[in-house]
Amino acid sequence: MTEEEMTKSLPITKAMVWKAYQKVKSNRGSAGVDQVSLSAFDEALEKNLYKIWNRLSSGSYFPPSVKEVEIPKKDGSTRKLGIPTVGDRIAQQVVKAYLEPRLEAIFHRDSYGYRPLRSAHDAVKAVRQNVHRHAWVVDMDIKGFFDSVDHDLLMKGLERHVDEGWILLYVRRWLEAPVLDTNGHLRVKEGSGTPQGGVISPLLANLFLHYALDEWLSRQYPAVSFVRYADDVILHCESEEQAKSVLQSVRLRLEACKLRLHEGKTQIVYCQDYRREKKHYKKKFDFLGFSFQPRPVRSKREGGGMFLGYGCAISTSSKKKILSDLRSTNFHRWSAGTIEDLSRILNPKLRGWVNYFGKFGRNELLRVFRVFHQRLVKWALNRYKSLKGSIKRAYTYLKQLQKGNPRLFYHWEKGYLNL
Repeated sequence: MTEEEMTKSLPITKAMVWKAYQKVKSNRGSAGVDQVSLSAFDEALEKNLYKIWNRLSSGSYFPPSVKEVEIPKKDGSTRKLGIPTVGDRIAQQVVKAYLEPRLEAIFHRDSYGYRPLRSAHDAVKAVRQNVHRHAWVVDMDIKGFFDSVDHDLLMKGLERHVDEGWILLYVRRWLEAPVLDTNGHLRVKEGSGTPQGGVISPLLANLFLHYALDEWLSRQYPAVSFVRYADDVILHCESEEQAKSVLQSVRLRLEACKLRLHEGKTQIVYCQDYRREKKHYKKKFDFLGFSFQPRPVRSKREGGGMFLGYGCAISTSSKKKILSDLRSTNFHRWSAGTIEDLSRILNPKLRGWVNYFGKFGRNELLRVFRVFHQRLVKWALNRYKSLKGSIKRAYTYLKQLQKGNPRLFYHWEKGYLNL
C-alpha cells in the first residue's frame, strides 16, 4: 500500500478499484444518467478511477441517480431496470467484491441466482432431479420483488454479518439513490426497492431472500425441497395437501416481510409420469425458460420402448421469443452479402440459443431451427438468380453447403442438421 493509500480511513485500495473496473468493462453495458459510455470513460481512465478511489476510501462517495429503462416481458408488460453510471457500477463492484465472500458463506445450497460458480442450468438440473422424487410442485412468483425490498429489513439482515460502518453507509446510499424515470422525472425512494440492474442489487436481493425465505423454509419445512434462482422459486412437496399448506404459510411469511405473491402466476402443479396415478390437475410449469411437463421418454435399456416421463425442454414462450428475434432480423431479405457474412452475423445468436436451451431436451430446438432453415431457403432464393422460383433447388443448395461446410452455422456444428 502506498503512503497516499495509508492516509485514507477505509480499506479500499487502488488495486480494488482497478479490478472492479476490469469486471465492469468485461460486462459492458450502456451509459447511465450522465450519458458517459465505457469508451468515453476510458478516455480519461486514470483520472476517473482516481476520483472513485479517492471518494470511496474517504467516505465521501455519493452515488448519482439511476437511469430507469423499460424492458418488454413475455406477457406483454414491461420490466423496469435501473442502469447506474459507469463510475457507480465500478464503485458498487468494489463493495460487492469485498462483501460477497462473507455472504456466500451463509447462503443456502439451494439458492442459485447470481452466485459464483452457480448457473441457471444448475438450478434447472436441481428441479429435474426433484420432480422425480416429489410429485407436487408449488411454482411461486413474487410480485414486483426488486421494487418491494424493504430497506430497513435488508439493513437488519446485513448488520448481522457486517461490522464495518462504511459498508452499511454505502449500501444505504445506494438503496436510497433517486431514480430518473423514462419521462425524465426524478423519483425518490421511500424505504423500499433496489434497482434491478445495479451491480450490488443481486447480492442484496439474495441476502434479503435468504432470511425472508430460504432459512425460514429450512426451519419450518425441512422435508420440503426447494430451488431458488433470484426471485424465481420452486417448492417440491409430497402431496397436494402439503403443497396447499406450504403455499399458504409462505404467503403469510412473505407478507410479514412486506412482499406479496403474484397470485395469477403462482400455481400448484402435479408432476404426472408413468409411476403416478392420473389426476385432473395442472401438469406443467415454466422455470428459467424451460417447460416442465409429462413427456415421452425412450428407455435406455436394450430393446426398451417408450414410457411417460416428466422432464423439461425449451418453453413455448422461449421458442416464440427466438422466432420473433429471427423475424426481426429480416435476414432472408439480405441480398447483398454472402452466406459466410450471414453466418458471422447470426452465429452469436445461434450459439447462445444452442448453449442455453440445448442443455435439456435438445430435440425441441429442432422445431426452431426448422423455421431458421426455411428462412435460409428464402434468403437463397432472393440471393441467387439460378435458384429463383425453385424451393427444391434452394434446399438442395443448402444441403450441399451443409455437407461441405458443416461448421458454417453453429447449430450445424452441434448436430442440428434437420434440412
